[in-house]
Amino acid sequence: MRYVVAVILLFVSPFSFASNGKQAPDFNFSLDGQMQQLSQLKGHVVYVDFWASWCKPCRQSFPWLNQIQTQYAKQGLLVVGVNLDTEPELVSAFLHQVPAHFPITYDPDGKIAQQYELVGMPSSYLIDRDGTIRFSHKGFFSAKQGAYEQQIIALLQESE
Repeated sequence: MRYVVAVILLFVSPFSFASNGKQAPDFNFSLDGQMQQLSQLKGHVVYVDFWASWCKPCRQSFPWLNQIQTQYAKQGLLVVGVNLDTEPELVSAFLHQVPAHFPITYDPDGKIAQQYELVGMPSSYLIDRDGTIRFSHKGFFSAKQGAYEQQIIALLQESE
């Protein structure tokens, strides 16, 4: 299955895709040991990142995700990772090599991914303070980090 997804990724566009402007689908995750729902984060800007242990661009994105989480947390940003692996030991090995300084939730059955109409790995969704998906990205491109960050800053500055 992971090879099918990898082949599909070769053919998908790196630009934003269809879910922009929709209310972000809700899901549960653990934040500081407490179960939360995405919908409880209204008032925050949330960067939801779908990833898997076998995804090389995912590995490249984690240092940047850690950096933006640290840099913008006080302004109201929260990065939430959604892992799609079916084998927990692969997730543990990945996170041992590339730690996450943001909450991770697990979606081995792909139910959250399906709600977000996921089409490739990694994929990310930038959600505004009202819970609306404003930007989405297929893939992770180091050359676009500045553009991604500008989107985050723009949403953080709205309704401060």
